[in-house]
Amino acid sequence: MKKAMNQSVIVLLLNGCSILALLFLVWSLFAYSSADDKVSKANEERFDLTYNANRFMNGSAYLTNEVRAFAATGDQKYYDNYWNEVNNLKNRDLGVEAMQEIGITSEEQEMIDSMSGLSNKLVPLEEEAMNEVKAGETERAINYVYGKDYSDSIAEINSLKEQFLEKLDKRTAAKVRDLKKQASFIRLEMILAFAMVGVMQLLSMLFTRRQILRPVIKVRDQMGQISQGNLSAEFTLPSNTSEIGMLVESIHETKRELKKYIKDIDNKLAQMAKGNMDLVIDNEYRGEFLPIQNAMQQILDSLNAALSRINLTAGQVSAEAQEMASGAQLLSDGAVQQASAVQELSASIQDISAQVDHTSGDAGDAKECSANAAVQLGICDEKMKALTSAMEDISNASSKIGGIIKTIDDISFQTNILALNASVEAARAGEAGKGFAVVADEVQSLANKSAVSAGDITELIESSSKLVEYGTSLSAEMTEALSGVVSSAQKTTEMVERIADSAVQQSQSLRQLKLGMEQISDVVQTNAATAEKSAASAKQLNIQAEELKTLVHKFRLRR
Repeated sequence: MKKAMNQSVIVLLLNGCSILALLFLVWSLFAYSSADDKVSKANEERFDLTYNANRFMNGSAYLTNEVRAFAATGDQKYYDNYWNEVNNLKNRDLGVEAMQEIGITSEEQEMIDSMSGLSNKLVPLEEEAMNEVKAGETERAINYVYGKDYSDSIAEINSLKEQFLEKLDKRTAAKVRDLKKQASFIRLEMILAFAMVGVMQLLSMLFTRRQILRPVIKVRDQMGQISQGNLSAEFTLPSNTSEIGMLVESIHETKRELKKYIKDIDNKLAQMAKGNMDLVIDNEYRGEFLPIQNAMQQILDSLNAALSRINLTAGQVSAEAQEMASGAQLLSDGAVQQASAVQELSASIQDISAQVDHTSGDAGDAKECSANAAVQLGICDEKMKALTSAMEDISNASSKIGGIIKTIDDISFQTNILALNASVEAARAGEAGKGFAVVADEVQSLANKSAVSAGDITELIESSSKLVEYGTSLSAEMTEALSGVVSSAQKTTEMVERIADSAVQQSQSLRQLKLGMEQISDVVQTNAATAEKSAASAKQLNIQAEELKTLVHKFRLRR
């Protein structure tokens, strides 16, 4: 097999170079950020140094301007401004402290000290000038601050200021330029590192596409052909000692093994299809194909054993089928005779059932008529009871009327007595009571008529009471007679109902018996048909057994 470097080693080298370049890029990024911060800080320090240097110098110039203005004008505000700067603002001192804190060279410090010494020499002159102004000696004050000594010192201080600012600016500018050069160099390193990362990734991509993806795609297509059962598809990739090469060699080996197994299985199955069972699986199968070899060997063993048993059993089945056919024929004849007898019995039961159904219908009609008669008698009994109750109510009412007649008699008697009393009183009154006497006579006449009418009503009520008592006794007798008839009718209805229920039960029992006989008849008919089919099947089974023996003899079995 051809020697070749592993793809994983090449990819590891390319990715390792990319990672190293990327780490260098990250380091360069942090270094560039630090350099940029230093440039920003250097520019800030340059600005702060320049600002504080000007603050120091402007403070000195401010004192000079204020003292000269005070000497020339005598205005108190210039005097106050001077001392406010000296005592409170202190711009010169604060500017020097700020520059020292930021950082200055010894040469720059010496120049600051020189300017401070010259400024301190001017202080006595300025104080003398201000004292002269307060004393009113303006000319002498002006000579102090505009004199030759004062002006020479100012000129020397300004010269030192210019030198100091020039040196300070050069030094800070040079520092900023150096830091910017470092940042530019680091930026160049970052660009180179980024380019190297891009080149490594491009090489890795090209190598992966050419040496890995293309072979993998071909392997995928070849495996697709294998999965569809096509083992003869062209596969041109060469095999070597790399990972892809070993994979290609595995595919070639797989195809060779599968072809070998398929050819052997096809040969064995073709011989088995021709009836040759005297075979041995002699090829050695490997791995997961070993169960197929075992299964084929088991199939051959099982088929030899099964076909041998079938051959042996076929003769026995043929003999038994002949005996079964003769027995089934006898069973069929007996079943036909049973079916004939059952049909005759079923016809007799149907006749009896029809008669019982007719009797059951008559009993049902009688039951219905008896029930209607019982209902009507019940209604008559209720009416008679209502009549009896009404006669009792009439009798009670007659009794109450008798009481009323007695009351009328009492009223008539009292009225007569009242009329007599009225007549007596009218007689006593004489002429004055004549009219009252006439009324008393009329009242007495009315009382007599009421008494006569009450007597007549009493006679009529007594006669009605006797008739009511007679009707009540007749109603009670009629009610008692109807109660007996109703009781007899109820008993008759109950007996008719029992007769009808019994007839219905007999009819239902006969129907069930008839249904059972029909089922028995169906079963007997089915048995007869089944017996005939069994006889035919037994004959057919005998024929099939002979054919089975013939077919089994076609196979060449092991001895």
